[in-house]
Amino acid sequence: MLNTPRSRRGMVTSPHHLASQAGLHVLRDGGTAIEAAVATAAALAVVYPHMTGIGGDGFWLIAEPGREPVAIDACGGAGHAVSLDLYRRHGHATVPWRGPLAANTVAGTIDGWREALAISARWANPLPLARILEEAVAHAEGGIPVTASQEALTREKLPELKDVPGYADTFLTGGEPPREGSLLKQAALGRTLRRLAAEGLDSFYQGPLAASIAADLERAGSPITVADLAKHAARPRTPLSVGIRGARLFNHPPPSQGLASLMILALFDRLGVTEAEGFAHIHGLVEATKQAFLVRDRDVGDPAFMAAEAQSYLDAGLLDDLAARIDPARALPWPYVAQPGDTVWLGVVDGQGRAVSMIQSVYFEFGSGVVLPDTGITWQNRGASFRLEEDGWNALSPGRKPFHTLNPAFARFDDGRSMVYGTMGGEGQPQTQAAVFSRYAMFGQGLQAAVTAPRWLLGKTWGDASVSLKLESRFDPALVAALRDAGHEVEILEPFTSTMGHAGAIVRHPDGTLEGATDPRSDGAVAAW
Repeated sequence: MLNTPRSRRGMVTSPHHLASQAGLHVLRDGGTAIEAAVATAAALAVVYPHMTGIGGDGFWLIAEPGREPVAIDACGGAGHAVSLDLYRRHGHATVPWRGPLAANTVAGTIDGWREALAISARWANPLPLARILEEAVAHAEGGIPVTASQEALTREKLPELKDVPGYADTFLTGGEPPREGSLLKQAALGRTLRRLAAEGLDSFYQGPLAASIAADLERAGSPITVADLAKHAARPRTPLSVGIRGARLFNHPPPSQGLASLMILALFDRLGVTEAEGFAHIHGLVEATKQAFLVRDRDVGDPAFMAAEAQSYLDAGLLDDLAARIDPARALPWPYVAQPGDTVWLGVVDGQGRAVSMIQSVYFEFGSGVVLPDTGITWQNRGASFRLEEDGWNALSPGRKPFHTLNPAFARFDDGRSMVYGTMGGEGQPQTQAAVFSRYAMFGQGLQAAVTAPRWLLGKTWGDASVSLKLESRFDPALVAALRDAGHEVEILEPFTSTMGHAGAIVRHPDGTLEGATDPRSDGAVAAW
């Protein structure tokens, strides 16, 4: 039996224990769920630098009891000089994954924090920004013990990162990956966080700090300018939603893949599966994933370029038609090659029941690899996903937002419970959400058990071109055989591999009791009081 932590006054879950504690300390100081989420996100940018940073993008779902949830789109667009001609002049047929030309979109994360804190200020008197960022600053200036995952990923990605401007000076020790447990200080990043606390979060985009950021980007060879920074603004959005038996599910609208996450669970709900962990459960979710991804990859991207509103794809009749295409006994052939990505998800619920589901990312491990020397900011490479085409899905053009794998999830149950849940893991995010939610909400497993249970991933993993159905080795061999017999190309991975994402969840019961879970595949923890 896996025990699920419980509390009454507030709870945080994230993929690093120090970040969870930073959020909890803000709650204990009287902060709201949003303020605690910003503290957690800021700490993650320091203590988990291979997975996230303030030079990336973010997506929020924020929910108050008795009100409809609100989304915040903190995704930056391509710079005004980011054109097809730019890459042709440099001899590129595709956007490079690493380096300055991969750093081609504005980092939206910080303005997402600002927009969220503006909502928080309507709930309660705000804590000083310096207090919210206090522990992130302390970790940056005082140093953090390097995690095993940071050492391993630094070593694995060293050939493609070591020569990128600023990377070696920040994340290598004597030209080598830092050892697990060694101390990593990020003094420049600490100074930047102090400046943000003193000057305000909008200083990231306008004023002397923005000028410093833009100057370092230019020296590195990135096309992002101070004018691009000044034009950026995070935007409140209406979440996508869909009803299933016993609950209503919410997720972030495009350019995220939240639509796919909702479609998977809505399609699976229509299959009438009654038992967890058997063939019908795993096969059903995998086949629902295929149907959802076919829609996502054809139609989802920057909403300004989509042919139809994303919510229209959650029409009951359309979902019925897609569910009818799922063969309960045979696998649909699957040629799709997915995109990789790295990210962090965090969840917070405060004592008043206000909830945050938030995800923040620099895309690949260490993003573009470009680290700005004056500010210590690692810049994302989300724009590397753009296609160098004149038009069509995710085609590059100035100002356009790239397609995102990021999608924070939230659910309200008919019995009064509410749930924030999510994961890192790029292509695996909607699949892991479906695994955790179905196990807990549809089949009654404990919350921690639902997160810890073996998982699967349809599609590509990091550094691997295969599009097989990957299963952790803890699955029943009879189930594995049945999946193969049904036509799934099954590949077995080691148990508790981070390939399957770093998931987490918090459930609030009608009496105010909180339950939380964190992923043993991560360095995370549930922090509660």
